[in-house]
Amino acid sequence: MTTSVDKVPEGPGPSGTASPHHPIRAVPVRHYGRWVSAVVVVGVLAALGAAFAGGKITWSTTREFLFNADIMAGAGNTLFISVASMVLGLVLGVTAAVMRMSGNPVMSGVAWLYIWIFRGTPVIVQLLIWWNLALVFPTMFGQDTNKVITPLVAALLGLGINEGAYMAEIVRAGIQSVDEGQTEASHALGMSKGQTMRRIVLPQAMRVIVPPTGNEFINMLKTSSLAFVVTYPEVMLKVQDVYTNNLAVMELLFVACFWYLVLTTVFSIGQFYLERRYARGSSRNLPPTPLQKIKANMFSLRTPGGAL
Repeated sequence: MTTSVDKVPEGPGPSGTASPHHPIRAVPVRHYGRWVSAVVVVGVLAALGAAFAGGKITWSTTREFLFNADIMAGAGNTLFISVASMVLGLVLGVTAAVMRMSGNPVMSGVAWLYIWIFRGTPVIVQLLIWWNLALVFPTMFGQDTNKVITPLVAALLGLGINEGAYMAEIVRAGIQSVDEGQTEASHALGMSKGQTMRRIVLPQAMRVIVPPTGNEFINMLKTSSLAFVVTYPEVMLKVQDVYTNNLAVMELLFVACFWYLVLTTVFSIGQFYLERRYARGSSRNLPPTPLQKIKANMFSLRTPGGAL
């Protein structure tokens, strides 16, 4: 806490003589710049709000389609494809991470090639390749490829396989964060490599894996909007169908923003509590929950040191 010091005039000491020591009274220094910057920020936000409120946007149209049945169905499809793609990405990521760390050069090389290709090319390109796979393979499993690669399958493969490449590096970093002594001790107890990985390494690596995995899932919810290029009926495609007919482009885009914010907010809260759970074994003081933060700061603008 930054303070100023006020000296109290000398007075006679207990024995009637002047005391050589001066009592000090700490006075908090007022940080007026903080208040000025806060006013400026609030003013800018108010100006932006007024600009949107007074713009050529028919907010009644936004409210009308906010809970439209088709758009809500699209939001449900967005959630489904995001979860399904993330599960596929996790499976592929764990597999590729273990292969990448393998002593077998073929396994390690294949995993490296997979990560290099799918991390190095745009998701939208990968989606279009899966969607047009019939141009390369006219038939698959004895059937017309166009019947096998449906919009759902194309979206799942495009998003899930791409996510697996990112998850592979996240899982590998988590595994390498576990001390090698843990592995040596488990081998000394007679555990196989597979048992060591499942029972010793991965449970401890979860503390490192969970936070970036949560961020990847939040990103997946937004990246799923690219599935409209393969005509998968997620929320963005539903919104496009509506504004193509009524030409209320901005109004419907705000509807899409609303649903993406709802989904990401819900899962961000879930991610926080999941991270908090895995932090119990490594942190003496768990981070405060959002409700605890709100309660602590609702009526106070004081800094952690106590200064205004």
